[in-house]
Amino acid sequence: MEATVKAPPRLARGLNALLGDISAPSSDAPVAKLPLGKIAFNPYQPRKQFDDEELASLAASIKTHGVLQPLVVRAAGEEYQLIAGERRLRAARSAGLAEVPVHVVHFEDQQVFEAALVENIQRTDLNPLEKAQGFKEYMDKFKMTQDQLAGRLGLDRTTVTNLLGLLNLHPDVQAAVRNGQLTMGHAKVLKGVTDLEQQLAFAKDAIMKNYSVHALELLVKQHKLAAAGTELAAAAPAEKKEPAEKTAHVKGLEDDLRQRLAVKIEIKVKAKDKGQIVIGFDSNDDFERIIQALQK
Repeated sequence: MEATVKAPPRLARGLNALLGDISAPSSDAPVAKLPLGKIAFNPYQPRKQFDDEELASLAASIKTHGVLQPLVVRAAGEEYQLIAGERRLRAARSAGLAEVPVHVVHFEDQQVFEAALVENIQRTDLNPLEKAQGFKEYMDKFKMTQDQLAGRLGLDRTTVTNLLGLLNLHPDVQAAVRNGQLTMGHAKVLKGVTDLEQQLAFAKDAIMKNYSVHALELLVKQHKLAAAGTELAAAAPAEKKEPAEKTAHVKGLEDDLRQRLAVKIEIKVKAKDKGQIVIGFDSNDDFERIIQALQK
């Protein structure tokens, strides 16, 4: 019989037991106590912004109940480096705690980076731009493809691709997504606008007029259709209108006027009942003579 080879579990699943539910204590793995001053923040933390009100609320809870879920750390020389639980660490410092419960694990840099991504993706409301930047930094540092990253984090490949695409948006549009003025849905629509200045104009309209994702999508489509129509019109060769053929009567009138005025005369027939009479002159005397003849 052939032996069945099991694929390695996704990191996201493997870290569940370690990170646990941050709202409840964990009984798995030994728990130690460490002074707050011995714990350094995670350099691979993808979250760049922390809500002050949420931290204040968590600090108030910690003052009353303590830190229920141990932080995850690794040894770093004589100190320790945080792997998961930055909100709890910040709140504990704000609450004035001297020490916190921790799980000490032996993680390499790549595992630390992955753990930080997983914790934020699964357990906190990491904004889309922070996720995208975290994914890019991880892929650049560890030379991974989008497929490999998706597999490691237990995500769909399209999710990773869509998030990374946000980094190509206009910087001001990125800022609007980061601060919640635009949703991920709005961002997906705007990604299809390659002109960054036009993209920004659409984003400003969406914010000021409170467009839904569907309304923004319709606006972008209408703009593209209008632009395509303009390009087609510009590309189409100009229709040349053949001048109407002069009749014998018109030619006779030209000859008669030339003899009477002794200057160049041309009758241009543009269409039925429309045209021009062009009278040429070579000197001021000719001009005066023509005017006098026309005034008779």
